[in-house]
Amino acid sequence: MKANKKPGGLTRRQFMAAGAMAGAAWATGCSSKHGSWESLSDDHAQTLAVLCDEIVPADDFPSASQAGVLIYIDHQLARHYRRFRKTYARGLEQTESISESQFRLHLTQASAEQRLDVVHALVQQNPAFFELVRKHTLEGYYGSPRHGGNRDAVSWRMLGVSEPPIRGRAQYDLTNKARS
Repeated sequence: MKANKKPGGLTRRQFMAAGAMAGAAWATGCSSKHGSWESLSDDHAQTLAVLCDEIVPADDFPSASQAGVLIYIDHQLARHYRRFRKTYARGLEQTESISESQFRLHLTQASAEQRLDVVHALVQQNPAFFELVRKHTLEGYYGSPRHGGNRDAVSWRMLGVSEPPIRGRAQYDLTNKARS
């Protein structure tokens, strides 16, 4: 079998292997800073998951974290909501501090009642941060799945809403029927 040489002397297999190694190296470099997140640390992501799930808990449909809201928020903090990174870091540290001082537990280890008490305390102590998390949680849960949240359009199915058409070029017929 003849190897398909590309310009530069690499076979397709060599090119694919080099690309995979470069991707793995890039992912390793990224993950060493934030774990598996772009903007959040693993600890902050766990705390945020609890807060988001208090806002949209699981019932017959997935909770906020199960629907990908953390992915949505993390992506947005790396891009459009970059200005809120420090607010999130301070707010999530404060949330953990409340849990530790009230119950001597990490928020993820607290019972459902204790978690709710921590959320109530957070609302009292830092209402602006809680409102920001609430807003971003709802955006991620009810927004377009293409932004990382609303996995499998779960909230749209919950509401009985069909998926909206894709905005942009997909709304136009580009098959040149008008020229025929």
